[in-house]
Amino acid sequence: MPVLRNADYPASQATDSVSLRYAVAVLGAWAAEGATYPFDLTKTRLQIQSEVAAANKAGYKIENHGMIKTAVGIAKQEGVLKLWSGLMPMFQRHIIYSGSRLIFYEEFRNRFKDEDGKTSLKTASLGGLAAGALAQLVASPTDLVKVQMQAEGRRVLQGKPPRFTGCWQTYKLLYKESGILGFWRGAVPNVQRAALVNMGDLAAYDYSKQFLMREFGMADNALVHAGAAFAAGFVAAVVGTPADVMKTRLMNQPVGPDGRGVLYRGMIDCLQQSVKNEGIFSLYKGFLPLWMRLGPWALINWMAFENIMLALGGKTF
Repeated sequence: MPVLRNADYPASQATDSVSLRYAVAVLGAWAAEGATYPFDLTKTRLQIQSEVAAANKAGYKIENHGMIKTAVGIAKQEGVLKLWSGLMPMFQRHIIYSGSRLIFYEEFRNRFKDEDGKTSLKTASLGGLAAGALAQLVASPTDLVKVQMQAEGRRVLQGKPPRFTGCWQTYKLLYKESGILGFWRGAVPNVQRAALVNMGDLAAYDYSKQFLMREFGMADNALVHAGAAFAAGFVAAVVGTPADVMKTRLMNQPVGPDGRGVLYRGMIDCLQQSVKNEGIFSLYKGFLPLWMRLGPWALINWMAFENIMLALGGKTF
């Protein structure tokens, strides 16, 4: 596929339908996920290290390893393939999430663009917030399964008995523990995280791309896509990490007989305990692997989406 194809010279012509854009958005996300997923797993493990509430109430061992030591430890102790543990529910998530967020955002952008067809940064930011929140609300159960699978290896290494061996067993276990509504455990910080990340990803990518084309006269090609994707990944990591930490901890906590979490009463309690016990910088645990993931993720995702759309003769983002 030609990576320097631009919007003025697409490879072919095709009907640019909502279903086509939805499907291409999912394909782009799958490509990015497969390449960067180990960073997501490492980030999750970092976020549940030194979790004082878990040590006090669930008997988890407190650890304090860096990103590289954590990743190498997973590979050595659990096997290299465990760096992709939870990838299946992540793929399932993107079938719902990535297509929906793009369609929601583009619909919002089309409704609120000005007379010249331009979108302000404020409008783009609001569109990103809304699109991310709506898409994640629907997809939250798959994120819960992913976090549980990512954390299981650490739990087993600490002497706990294994609870499941695959994706569908995880779904069954969580349903048995908490019922249907239990699949939305941690949904509030998850939705907030997705809203913030998409404000960074969708809005920053869209605005940066239009800025480069408008101010520097650059063509709608891979160079612009790469520059805008870099900006999107960094902004998404900065604004999304605190909510991501809260989401991970709420989703990873054990549940009692009533199906409720035993460590935190909710997002605010999780935030307060984390800051009180571990300091304000606990909200940015896992920032480096998150950024190292979101940067390449945004690059691969947007390059794949834009080039596939150009190859099919559809409109770019």
